[in-house]
Amino acid sequence: MTAVRPARSARRIAGIGAGTLRHVVLLAGAGLMIAPFLYMIAISFTPNSYVLTTPPQFIPENPTLDNYAQALDAQDIPRYFLNSLLVAVVSTVLSVLLSSMMAYAFARFRFPGREVIFRILLVGLMIPAVMLLIPQFVLAKHLGLLDSLGGLVVFYVAGSLALNTFLLRGFLEQTPAELDEAMQMDGANAWTRYWRLALPLAKPGLATATIFTFLACWDEFAWALTIINDPDSRTLPVAIRLLAGQGNNAVQWGVVFAASVMAVVPVIVVFLVFQRYFVQGLVSGAVKG
Repeated sequence: MTAVRPARSARRIAGIGAGTLRHVVLLAGAGLMIAPFLYMIAISFTPNSYVLTTPPQFIPENPTLDNYAQALDAQDIPRYFLNSLLVAVVSTVLSVLLSSMMAYAFARFRFPGREVIFRILLVGLMIPAVMLLIPQFVLAKHLGLLDSLGGLVVFYVAGSLALNTFLLRGFLEQTPAELDEAMQMDGANAWTRYWRLALPLAKPGLATATIFTFLACWDEFAWALTIINDPDSRTLPVAIRLLAGQGNNAVQWGVVFAASVMAVVPVIVVFLVFQRYFVQGLVSGAVKG
């Protein structure tokens, strides 16, 4: 008994030490990830003459709102904000709706070439988006989608379907097939089973797809810069790039970061709205995986 107690004490101390080390590493990682964001917020409230001070100041000595006022005056930020919001919301709704239908078909129906078609769909995940800019531009020109918000929506939806279908198929395949069969025996058609059974059970997957899609559409820059020339149709990332100007010497970083902080707000709101289902989906995947 006397030999067992020291062994247990040693294991307990080792466990406490390992837990402490794990928390320290996680806190350090979280600090590294959040430090640039906190610095961006600090600079957005810092007068331009104090922006590039060394060492960096995370708490401004003389905070000011002038950067936000200049950002709103320099560009038509409210219009570009609404343009980005409209494009991101419409693209997210269409992408999640269409990809959930496709995922339900792949998860519940058996038809010739199902796996082949699914693998062809996943090929889109292997192609870098930059390589598709020129083909997409030519296609958008033939379809009359250049210089329009509709051209952004169409290609944002097309670009996100593969990933969302892949994610949602996994969630739908985890739901019991017996429930689907029971509804079918009660006379429910495929649409009823999809709308009333599959979608409610796949809320964690839908939340994950919604967050990823909204973030991708909201932050997208290259395609918006490529096809949008009309100043009234610009999106917020393009407007922020114009705020930065052409030369690094003339950049007013306080103004740029103020506009960037305003651009981050919708992303945070979307995550806060869907975080409960998002975390539930991560936990569910970890347990069932």
